[in-house]
Amino acid sequence: MASVQIETVKKRFGDVEVLHGVSIDIADGSFTVLVGPSGCGKSTLLRMIAGLENISEGQIRIGGTVVNQMPPKERDIAMVFQNYALYPHMTVRDNMAFSLMLAKKDKATIDQKVQRAAEILGLTALLERFPRQLSGGQRQRVAMGRAIVRDPQVFLFDEPLSNLDAKLRVAMRTEIKELHQRLKTTSIYVTHDQIEAMTMGDQIVVMRDGYIEQTGSPLQLYDHPANLFVAGFIGSPAMNFLPGTLRRNGSGATVELEGGAQVAAPRLAGGGDGQKVIFGTRPEHLSLSADGGIGVQVAVVEPTGADTFVSCRHHSTDMSVVFRERHDFTPGSTIRLQPVLEHSHLFDAASGNRLTVN
Repeated sequence: MASVQIETVKKRFGDVEVLHGVSIDIADGSFTVLVGPSGCGKSTLLRMIAGLENISEGQIRIGGTVVNQMPPKERDIAMVFQNYALYPHMTVRDNMAFSLMLAKKDKATIDQKVQRAAEILGLTALLERFPRQLSGGQRQRVAMGRAIVRDPQVFLFDEPLSNLDAKLRVAMRTEIKELHQRLKTTSIYVTHDQIEAMTMGDQIVVMRDGYIEQTGSPLQLYDHPANLFVAGFIGSPAMNFLPGTLRRNGSGATVELEGGAQVAAPRLAGGGDGQKVIFGTRPEHLSLSADGGIGVQVAVVEPTGADTFVSCRHHSTDMSVVFRERHDFTPGSTIRLQPVLEHSHLFDAASGNRLTVN
């Protein structure tokens, strides 16, 4: 196992810079997720760690050693791809053993490592099958087994679940997390799916357009997003954003929303009187109110059994609400919603940054 340090790394393709001085510290034995929309640079960064892309500027260290000029095979990493990359003419056993055979390991060592990986991943009964005889989830387990047998310092995962159906993805992310808890090998995982990021990572790095927007634990990002992008990207359903104006007086601060409704500003929010702001509240942090709060028009009600999802509208702004109890609202009717103050957020409308007291 090893720590990974990414220090002011830049990547250019010709005159186009796609990574702009990215810095990340990844602790030994941790599970770090790089998450962001397509084109944000997360897969490019992973390939630079693997040695599959050259580094334009900056340094990458694995286990304290600078690996900028080191070929992939000398970095002691193992990569799991989204397309499995299995050899179709080889059995599961031979696919898993191939890298060890290339390294000229003896047969006893190869058999021991393959058998151990197969037991960990539940592949023992499938060792003599070919990839075409396996399901998508089984193929992905074989790809992970091929990485495990190498006993690398670092595992790299490049969107490994994106080709699987929704139910299988849930099962496989649990398997990958359990695998990490068992092996405790430093892991770096790339995904565009924020649910995968939230449920799997010790540390999440949110990226956009080649920059890091925020780094932290899943709950740090969920509870204290640094800006509108992180607030909207992390969490499902997404946070509600209501434009308004901050009003300060001697007794406190409120946010005046479209149509004149007033809600209390978060207690530790910064910002000056008259400043244009965005009031943020997550769908599960809204409750029904007899009076006051925010008046909204119900558009669609979606009962799921455990929860009730309500799509509604406050003047020109669409909103989502999640009620833990059951409701049977009539579409077109008006209900009033009260945000939970301690879970509310305030952002500067111009910059998108979170407003906090200095």
